[in-house]
Parts: sequence; C-alpha cells; structure tokens
Amino acid sequence: MTLAELTAYAEEKFRIREQYKWAAFPGFSVLCHPDTGRWIALLMRQWDSDLGEEMECCDIKCGQEFLEKLHVSCLSKPFRMPGPKWVGVKLEPATDKELVLRLFDRAFYTEEQNGGVTLVLGPGMPTGQTGYQDTPIAVGRSEKAPDIPEAIRQMLLLYEYGDGSNEQRCRNFYRQGKLMEGYEDDAPWDGDFKRYFTTYHDLNIRQLRGYFTWRTKWRKGEHHATAASMAYLYIYELLNGIGTASPEDGLQKMLDFERDYIDTGLGDETMMRNLRRWMFEFAVLNVLPAETALRCADPEMIQRDHALTVLRNPEVHTDEEVVDALCLLAGKKTALSLPGHGLHLAAETWRYARQHDQADGRDLFTACFGEQKQLAWHPLFNAVHYREQAAPDTDYRLGECRTYLCRNGIWYEQCYERLYFDIKRLQELLHQTELRLRRHLKTGHYLRENPREAWARPYVEAVIADDRRQQEEAARPKVDIHLERLEHIREDALKTRDSLLTEEEMEEEGESEAAAPSEVPETTSSTELPVETRILLMLLQGDPPDELIKARRLMPSVVADAINEAYFDEIGDNIVECEADRLMLVEDYKEEIEQILNKAL
Repeated sequence: MTLAELTAYAEEKFRIREQYKWAAFPGFSVLCHPDTGRWIALLMRQWDSDLGEEMECCDIKCGQEFLEKLHVSCLSKPFRMPGPKWVGVKLEPATDKELVLRLFDRAFYTEEQNGGVTLVLGPGMPTGQTGYQDTPIAVGRSEKAPDIPEAIRQMLLLYEYGDGSNEQRCRNFYRQGKLMEGYEDDAPWDGDFKRYFTTYHDLNIRQLRGYFTWRTKWRKGEHHATAASMAYLYIYELLNGIGTASPEDGLQKMLDFERDYIDTGLGDETMMRNLRRWMFEFAVLNVLPAETALRCADPEMIQRDHALTVLRNPEVHTDEEVVDALCLLAGKKTALSLPGHGLHLAAETWRYARQHDQADGRDLFTACFGEQKQLAWHPLFNAVHYREQAAPDTDYRLGECRTYLCRNGIWYEQCYERLYFDIKRLQELLHQTELRLRRHLKTGHYLRENPREAWARPYVEAVIADDRRQQEEAARPKVDIHLERLEHIREDALKTRDSLLTEEEMEEEGESEAAAPSEVPETTSSTELPVETRILLMLLQGDPPDELIKARRLMPSVVADAINEAYFDEIGDNIVECEADRLMLVEDYKEEIEQILNKAL
C-alpha cells in the first residue's frame, strides 16, 4: 500500500485531490472533505536516514475507538495530528490496502454526517522532528463538490461503521438497498468498474448515480450493458429482496435477467454459473416449490441424484435407465457396448449383485456410493446477502437422494457425497459384466481378464446361467393340452377300430372286455377315475395295462400322448414312453408322479 494508491482512490471515489499546503515541506500534503473543507487525512513522506529510504505514513480522521479491537501492526496513535479522532497508519508493502481504504471511507462519511466548522492551527509547521507546532491554515474547498441527490445523501449517512466484518458489510447493503429500492435517477455513467462483492459503499457519487440510472432503464425494459460489477450489484439486490414483491417475484426477475442480459451476450459464462447457483440456493432458502428449485439447479447434480435413485431401486426402473445410471456414475470413459439383450442382462447383473453382494456387511449400492451424509451447507456464501431474521427449522426434500435441513438458523445438506464414492468398484463390476456378456452373446472382441474383478464374476455368471435356462425353456415345443377333447379322441379311435375289425375279432374283443374289470388292480378302487389315471396307477404298481387298453379299445400311442400332455406343465417332460404298442413309465419321474397322484386322489 502506498500514498499514491490512497490519493488515486480518494480522487476516483470522492473527487478529492491531494493539496500541497507548504512549499517548504513538499513531503506533506492533505486530503480535505469537498463539502466542509476539513482535513480528513494528513499524508507524510519522510526520509529515514537509518534505512536510507523514504518512509510513508498518514494520519486519518476515523476515530481511535476501534484500535484495541483490531490489533493491526500498521495502526497506531497519530503521528502528527492531536486528539482521539485521528489514527496513524504506517504504509508498507505488507499493509492491508482494503483496511486503509475502509478507514478513509469512514473518515469521509463521518465528516459528511457531522457537518463542517473552521479549523485554525497556530503558527509553525510540523517538521520531520518529533515536536509539533501549530500553523495557521486557511481552510477552503479544493473544488466544488458534485451534486448529490438528497436520497443518495441519506443513503450514505445510513452507513454504519463497526468491526468491518462481512456480516456488517451485508447488513449495511441491505439497509441502504431497502431505502433506495424505489429510487430513480437520470445521470448516465459509462465507465468501467471492477470489484468483487460490490456494494453501494464501493461506488463514488457519479458511479452511484450511473448505476441507479441503468437500473431505472432496466426496470422499464431498456436493456443495455453496464460494468460487470454493477450487474452483480443488481443481482445482489434481487437476492436480498430489494425491489421485489415476494421471493417468487425475485426469482422471476433473476430469470428475466438471465434471459435478457446473459443469454443475449451482455454477460459471460461465469456470471451465468453464479446466477444459476444463487437462484437455486435462493429457492431453497425461501422454501419455494421443489420443482421451482430444480429448474435452477445444476444439471449435473440433478442427473447424478436421478442416477442414484435408479440404482437404489433398480427393480422399478427400466433396463435402459439402469444402464444409463451405471455408465453416468462410473465416469465419462465407461460405456457398455452391448446389443439390446445384452443391456437387459447388464441391468439384471446390477439387480442381482445389489441383492447378493454383502462386502463388509454392506450391500453393493452402499459399497459403491456410501450412505447419505449430513454436511454443513452455506447458501449464498459468495454473494452479498443478509437476512434480517433467522430461518425457521425446515426440512426441504429435493428428491429421494437430497434434503436440505435448517436447525436453529443453521443449514445442512443431506445427500450422497461424491467424496465417498468407490467408483473403482463400480467400474470393475461393469468391466467384468461386459467381458462375460460379450463371450456369452458372442459379440465384439473379447476383453482381457483382470484378477481384481474376480469378486464380480459370480454375479455375472449367475445372470448368464439364468439366461441360458430361459433360452432352453423357450426352445422346447409348446403343446396346448385340452383334456376335454380326450373323450372325443377316444370315440373317434373306437369308431376307426370297429370299422377295421372282422366279425370274429369283434366277438373276441367282447369276451376280453367282459373279463377286463376283474383284472384291474385292487389299488384302482374307484372306477370313476379317468382311464388315463387308472393306466398311470397300474404303471406305478408295475402292472401292465395292456388288457385295460384293449378292453377300452384304445391305441397305446394315443394313451401315451394324452398322459404326457396332461402332466407336461407339472413335470416339464414326457413321463410315459410307447414302444411297440407297449407303455413304460420313465423311472426318473416315478417319485414326482406318485406325489402328484397322492395329492390328486
């Protein structure tokens, strides 16, 4: 920090020019208030013979009441000026420039508020020695002060000096802004101005009037560019509810500013990112509807939360949603190059692995993405924002994977934090999935095995094995069994048989039919059972059913087909074979058939 920087600041902001009062002492000068003519700073440049260089310091009329609080090495009692209103400032490269400029602002506005009197000093002029002698100085205005509208004057007087904290700075901005929210001006200013976290206090009179003139035209629909720092000043007003009827109205005005200022090329991408973030946080702070907040939220955050929601409950989402979520969370370089059925199997692999993988007692979702964390949340921390009253306790749910909580005025964010994601484990699962599915589906070039992925192999193979069973099932011929048609089939078979028999064969058939009932095994106690069931019972008991089949004029092959069709749904295979018109039971299914018949009978 140097005296040259201080004088440049005074002239730019307050139109105060440095005055050299003493020809005999060219190293001394003063800065006077333009309205009262009073000194508000005495600047000193003195040669230090011990160090062999010029030393710079100044006395600023900002009051000593805060010296004990600041404990800053560059501040001390005044070097030349008497009384408790003056503070000495030693200017060195390490001196905090922001602090010195704030002290000068305090001196200017304090003098503005107190009004002016005539300052008379006795004879003599301060020399480079430690003593001090009064010198009569004719106090007058160095130049005519700029015209200051009464509203702006009152706004400047409203500024309160204190500990210089960011909270106090924001509170001053809020109080001044509410006073000026309806003010209009007509004094254009087209200069450039650059400052972070701009407030009214940072602008000189010309700049203030220029800003309010631009704001007046903007509100009337006349949209044109202004200095970026002043555009941010307008956004800060909206965030603080200055010039808005409600939070909804404030958010709409921010959306209008985005459309009419940033989207038209008057603002840059950085301003866009800041505004989108602030609009989202503003919506949460004011508990606006969740769909409103989502309109302003970071698209990447929305996509990530949706992907987490899908993978937490994959059974209620489509295969495409599951695969897209896996690839999104695994990283940009991860993609599954599989055909349609392969994507289904990939989704099934995640569903199966999520249920069966229990590494360290955690399911696969928790192993990959952790659990929801409750972390401190600082909304609008990088904007000028002040809230008069603490926010009430609030639970603001923004989907299944994100909630904002307010407790005793302190905000928290409950979500899945990327810092705790195990993306490597997810990538290993996807690589092993694609490796196995390519071989199973015989598509694409085969991938190289990675020993670290061995944990994921059983899950993919289980899905592949199930897919093979389904394919085998689908390949089996499907036969529709209609038991009600069996009687019709028997009648047709009998008619065909009778038409082929001779008279002698008919007589023999009658004799056999009459003897057949006595040969039915005792286990078939009910003659009301279907003939197929009776035949099946005889086969289970090891008794040949040939006589019964002959007596009922049945064809053995037709009987075998009827039995197999009737039990195919339960057994899934043929249970009776017919060779040379002789029926035989398939031994592998004997126990199952007995169980089925026991339940049926």
